[in-house]
Amino acid sequence: MATVTQVRDVRRWSMLGLGVFAQASSAVFVHGVPFLLPALTDRGMSLPTAGVLVAMPTVGLVCTLIAWGYVVDRIGEHKVLVGGPLVMLAAGCAAAATTNDIALGALLFFGGVGAASTNGASGRVIVGWFPPRRRGLAMGIRQTAQPLGVGIAALAIPAVAAAHGISAAVLVPALMAGFAAVGCHFGIIDPPRPDAKSVDRVNPYRGDSTLWRIHAVSVLLCVPQGVVWTFALLWLHRDIGWSLPAAGALVTVTQLLGAGGRIGAGAWSDHVGSRLGPLRTVAVAAVICMAALGLAAWSSWWWAAIPLLIAASVITVSDNGLAFTAVAEIAGPYWSGRGLGVQNTGQNLAMAAIPPAFGALITVGGFPAAYLAAAALATVAIPLVPSDRTKTPRE
Repeated sequence: MATVTQVRDVRRWSMLGLGVFAQASSAVFVHGVPFLLPALTDRGMSLPTAGVLVAMPTVGLVCTLIAWGYVVDRIGEHKVLVGGPLVMLAAGCAAAATTNDIALGALLFFGGVGAASTNGASGRVIVGWFPPRRRGLAMGIRQTAQPLGVGIAALAIPAVAAAHGISAAVLVPALMAGFAAVGCHFGIIDPPRPDAKSVDRVNPYRGDSTLWRIHAVSVLLCVPQGVVWTFALLWLHRDIGWSLPAAGALVTVTQLLGAGGRIGAGAWSDHVGSRLGPLRTVAVAAVICMAALGLAAWSSWWWAAIPLLIAASVITVSDNGLAFTAVAEIAGPYWSGRGLGVQNTGQNLAMAAIPPAFGALITVGGFPAAYLAAAALATVAIPLVPSDRTKTPRE
């Protein structure tokens, strides 16, 4: 097995690119299937039934993130980054061929199961191959896979469904996953690990609350992110009076800026040699920004609310890569797969609860109440961020 010093920079960056592509294919499968809602309802399916159907990839993902993390810890990243996308390919092709809605739902569930594989595995490849002084930047780039995947899905899936039908649209993420499996088979090398008798085998969750606190912080900081992502379009259209195309264009721009924010936060953590210090700063900034957005929306100060919405869209996603990297580094090479699985499971459960919970709050108290409530929950995260026990090594 090659060591970190024996792998050239070009190979590290190529593996990062493959990890981003594999993760983006998972994002297209999980977050792109909901773009089939117009096509499903146009053919006569009720909206509640269609909603359940398009939620099945997310259900499959949440149910198996920790299990995939265990598999990564046991057999390595290469096999998982090949096997998981192959599951997506098989499930997607079968879903495209079926005419039974129940079978379609089951196959979309299994596609979500395959999509869950890339979360921990791609993160572990980065932590394993990149030195600490570049790891934050690399992980920040990896974290752009989700908005890239959502963007690809938004452009491709509705257009393909309208032109060629639902079956052809389902093949979009399936074929993308197939390409990811081939690329990862030839391009991914398992990172080196310490000897099996090393102390790294010890359960990092025992006798230490650090990882649990990071998980809790990430769940709480998911709330402002999820509120902005879920309701910004509706708020711009309903309260401010923007047209849907104009509101959609602004939301798209904020997604791209958010991807840049993730990269910037990672590079910042490399520069200061710490993940948790910047994480605490981002939490404070998220509280301030969401509280200010809530007050601006309540006061109808649109001249301030729009810039604050843009700022919130960047700040509230900047913690993701920091927490992800910290979990992988603290958990160690024999527990990082499970640690990242727990991390992603908590975040996805929180994101799933945001639309119904905050939708009800908006119905009662309006959008300002939702923004202020998100700021209040993010405030709880600030004292939970663990203190740096040691600085991240620069070399």
